Amino acid sequence: MLAHQQAKQAVFGGGATMRLTTKGRYAVTAMLDLAINAAQDPVNLADISERQGISISYLEQLFAKLRKSDLVTSVRGPGGGYRLARPPERLFVASIIDAVDEQIDATRCAGEGTCQEGDMCLTHYLWQDLSCQIHTFLAGISLGDLVARQDIRVIADRQRQRERLRSADVVTIRS
Repeated sequence: MLAHQQAKQAVFGGGATMRLTTKGRYAVTAMLDLAINAAQDPVNLADISERQGISISYLEQLFAKLRKSDLVTSVRGPGGGYRLARPPERLFVASIIDAVDEQIDATRCAGEGTCQEGDMCLTHYLWQDLSCQIHTFLAGISLGDLVARQDIRVIADRQRQRERLRSADVVTIRS
């Protein structure tokens, strides 16, 4: 297995000791959706929910934290929704994860140093250093970097196409 595949599996769910939970993944996904779709108008959570398959109630919880951390602003009233608080080039993945109280931790003891019968294990500092490296890596990736990626643009285009087809189906049913 390649090194980047091993790191990906460790972070996103192949290892027993470390995972980036749903909260962090969904927050980054929703913010990326916002970065892609909020060119002129605010984006409402129902649209993000539809495109990304995340429940509205979960998005409301996440966006309350994102707003409190000044990563998004809300627009009330008809046509309201959310906007990024800063340009996507100035919003970093690690900041989003931190805002929703998510921690990336490769240690078995949640960083407490109680990995081995209440004491620190032999490899504690190795896993702690890995956690710091992952956080540093994510702190160097902006939403702007992600929006610019061709593979992400292809997926976003596919999602928009599905959304248009669903809207056309609703119009057809109502006619």
